[in-house]
Amino acid sequence: MTRTPPQVLVLNGGSSSGKTTLARLLQETLPGTWLRLGVDTLVDAAPPRLLSGYGLVLEPDGGVVVGDDFVAVEQQWRTGIAAMVRAGARVIVEDNFVSGPAGQQGWHSALSGLSVGWVGVRCDAAVVAAREAARGDRTPGMAAAQAESVHDGITYDLEVDTGRASTEALVQTIRERFFARG
Repeated sequence: MTRTPPQVLVLNGGSSSGKTTLARLLQETLPGTWLRLGVDTLVDAAPPRLLSGYGLVLEPDGGVVVGDDFVAVEQQWRTGIAAMVRAGARVIVEDNFVSGPAGQQGWHSALSGLSVGWVGVRCDAAVVAAREAARGDRTPGMAAAQAESVHDGITYDLEVDTGRASTEALVQTIRERFFARG
């Protein structure tokens, strides 16, 4: 039986879980041209007012509150990415479903009819906390808070653990799962 390779790979994992490192190596090794777009791209593009109140609030303890205004813009962003894929682009999405299953459902709606590979990017809370501290550009506590919570209630085609295997080995696992012929 031949599988259709995905047009979109959705990598879901908490902050500092290794999604970006994994996505960058996937871009280098997957056949064709793959764009890498992450929820951080959306946050960086958002006006400052969307990062407060009813938007996206990063709490001092590392918690994240997702308001209705952010949810609306996020769904527009997802629909835009889906339009790019429908126009022929291949996309690796880096996300963290702080909204739980509603985050995945938003992607399911936007990507309806497209071939999607769902990848859970896991990493132990102690490992992500150390990565977060080394980076110095994140709210302390965010990585540990998200290490497990972003996976609650989410369904994947494949789960990988960046704390237990090299990025190269994980890319090979993803390639074998989604891009092997046969």
